[in-house]
Amino acid sequence: MTDTGNTRLADGEAQAPRPSRLHRLMRYIPLIAPVLLWAVPCGVLLYGGQHWPLPVTAVGTALFALGLVTLPLAMMRGHGRRQQDRAAIVGDTLLGGSWILFTWSVLLGVLLRLALTVAGVGESQDRARIVTWAVLGVTAVLLGWGYTEARRIPRVRELDVELPRLGAGLDGLRVALITDTHYGPLDRARWSERVCETVNTLEADLVCHTGDIADGTAERRRAQALPLGTVQATRARVYVTGNHEYYSEAQGWVDLMDELGWEPLRNRHLLLERGGDTLVVAGVDDVTAESSGLAGHRAHLAGALDGADPDLPVLLLAHQPKFVDRAAADGIDLQLSGHTHGGQIWPFHYLVRIDQPAVAGLSRHGARTLLYTSRGTGFWGPPFRVFAPSEITLLVLRSPHAPASS
Repeated sequence: MTDTGNTRLADGEAQAPRPSRLHRLMRYIPLIAPVLLWAVPCGVLLYGGQHWPLPVTAVGTALFALGLVTLPLAMMRGHGRRQQDRAAIVGDTLLGGSWILFTWSVLLGVLLRLALTVAGVGESQDRARIVTWAVLGVTAVLLGWGYTEARRIPRVRELDVELPRLGAGLDGLRVALITDTHYGPLDRARWSERVCETVNTLEADLVCHTGDIADGTAERRRAQALPLGTVQATRARVYVTGNHEYYSEAQGWVDLMDELGWEPLRNRHLLLERGGDTLVVAGVDDVTAESSGLAGHRAHLAGALDGADPDLPVLLLAHQPKFVDRAAADGIDLQLSGHTHGGQIWPFHYLVRIDQPAVAGLSRHGARTLLYTSRGTGFWGPPFRVFAPSEITLLVLRSPHAPASS
């Protein structure tokens, strides 16, 4: 019988299902995507019936080929083992620029050309050249506007959030949220100072940072992060790790935030009391923490709530919105998250939505749980934000038990 069992086990292992065609195709996306990002615009702008003079076609093709070669090389030097900031800036800029150019080459290359054809505008060559100039014009405008949006001080987004279990004594509690500051190759120390100055004007009781402080180690990005030490809150400043901390020696960031006076809520909670009522403020490590191999790091909601009175309302900090499934199962009242950047560069939010249950704003999950997803305070990688503005968020918590104001 033992021999038969072993034989069946071996047979079972041998007959394990092979990866699907989709999974096999996914392996080639890192190779296919960069080619498409440059080949599609090249085809639309140069070979779509425009009949440009040969020197124009040759120079244009050479520029697209140069971009195709430079992008991966710059990304590898900038974000690989060498961590060269100048190369990272070049690679990130090319990545964002090529995405915008690709998007509008596809949209205008199809829709505008179709509209011109239906309207009977000119010959095929005339329509092709109109499309070319339209794509170049829209791309140039969006690159300039997107860069300005990415580098500006975020606007404050304020909203009231009613929590049914919140006691009347906590009505009006002001919670400021910053997240995804992503200090990186572009030095934003002054930007960081102004963000913190803006947060201080909000007179918040609680200030939260839900992770992705920087791209790079705490030692390397320390100067940009130091202004976080000037942030003021009447009750507490709390922080949880994001996935990018786990690319850059996460414990160093935890230690630095602690040094700057923030409380890292690593699977633990604190109690915020006012007017005889109490709010549990809990935090968990990012969902990628355990796979990082860093000892003691993992997302552990039970540990975060250990010892808390289950009848008290809970405000949970979790970097990624998709943690809300676990939060809703435990009856968390409000989860604050970032991670998505609101898509950052339109229409990337459609891809983000595949991985996350929410991209931006307030949403309900389950019978009790609310999730607020910030579009982020900074930007990741490409220094552009297109139709996804950054934000500093002020949430004013409301209690249904508070007496109506006169």
